[in-house]
Amino acid sequence: MTAAEGADAIAAFNPLRPRLTRVAYRMLGSVAEAEDIVQEAFLRWLDANRDEVREPAAFLHRIVTRLCLDQLKSARRRRETYIGPWLPEPIVVAPEDEVDDVALPLMLALERLSPLERAVFVLHDVFGVGFEEIAATIGRKPAACRQLASRARANVRSARPRYALPPEHGLQIASAFFMASRSGDIEALRALLAEDATVYTDGGAKAVAPRRPIIGRDKVTKLFAALAPIFTAHMSRLLHYGLINGLPGFVSIEEDSWLQTTALQIEDDRITAVYVTRNPEKLAHLEQNSLH
Repeated sequence: MTAAEGADAIAAFNPLRPRLTRVAYRMLGSVAEAEDIVQEAFLRWLDANRDEVREPAAFLHRIVTRLCLDQLKSARRRRETYIGPWLPEPIVVAPEDEVDDVALPLMLALERLSPLERAVFVLHDVFGVGFEEIAATIGRKPAACRQLASRARANVRSARPRYALPPEHGLQIASAFFMASRSGDIEALRALLAEDATVYTDGGAKAVAPRRPIIGRDKVTKLFAALAPIFTAHMSRLLHYGLINGLPGFVSIEEDSWLQTTALQIEDDRITAVYVTRNPEKLAHLEQNSLH
C-alpha cells in the first residue's frame, strides 16, 4: 500500500469511526471493547480491496457487527460469573449534547436478548439500517430479521421511558438527590424516591458495593442512613452533573478516593432506580477527563 492509498483509506474511515463506535458500544456495553472492535475493523479496511467496495459504511457496519457477535459469546460467559449487579460502562455527556434514545435501562434490557436479536435491534431500531443490509450482515433472510426485530421490541418494550424527561428537570432532581443523600437528610431523600425505588451498585468485586440490588424505598433510605456517618466524615467530592447513558446523574469522588458515577431513572418526578458504577475498570475511560 502506498502512502497515498493509506491516506485515502484513513480519510474514508475516520468520518465513520464515531458511528461505528456507537454501534459497537450499544452491542457490547463496553467502551474499551467497542474501541478495540472498531480498530480491528480499521485494520481489515486497510487490507480490503477498497476499489470493490461500493458502500464503505455498509461494508464496515458488516465487519463491526460480525466482530461484536463473536465478542458477545465470550462477554456472556464473563457476565454469568460477574460478582454483583452488572452495569454497562458509563458514557457521560453534557445536557446540551445530542443523546440517542438508548438509555441505561434499555441497555440492560438488551442483555436479555440473543446476540442476533440484539444486533438486529441495534442496527435497525437505533441506527436505522435497512433489513436487506442487516440480512447480508448476519446471514439471515430479511423476513427472519424482521421477526428478530419484533421479538426484540417485545422483550425491551417496558424499558423505554413513557415520556421524555427534560434534561434540565432531571438534573434538578439529580442535584436534590445528591444533596439529600450526602447530607443525611433522609426525609428529603424519601420524598424523592418512588415506593419501589431500587439501587443497583456495580463494584465488580473491585470496589466496596452491595452485591445485590437494594429494593424498596424503606430499604434504600436505610442504606443511605447507614452511609450518612461516612458522608459526614468524608464528604463526596462532586465533579459535575451530566447525562449518564441518557439518564440524569453525577460524577463524584467518594471517601475511598475512587471515581463513581450515579445515574437516576425518573418517572412521574420520582426516582425509580439508582445506578451506581464503582468498578474502576469501567471508569478508566472517564478518569483522565474527570480528574483534570
